[in-house]
Amino acid sequence: MIKLKERFIVDEQGNRFGVVLDIEDYRKLLEELETLECIRAYDAAKASGDTAVPFEQAVSEIERDDS
Repeated sequence: MIKLKERFIVDEQGNRFGVVLDIEDYRKLLEELETLECIRAYDAAKASGDTAVPFEQAVSEIERDDS
């Protein structure tokens, strides 16, 4: 789990409308988001019930379709 050191930007009324993160925290968040997106894509592929295709075959079919 990421421990963030966020700082908030507030308006004149004290309402938060933005956040400032250390660059390293920001990069960690992006990495975590990418991992979550991969997990979601995997889960969606598993749930679809489609047959798995070897990577090389998929690339070959995509290249053939682009011609």
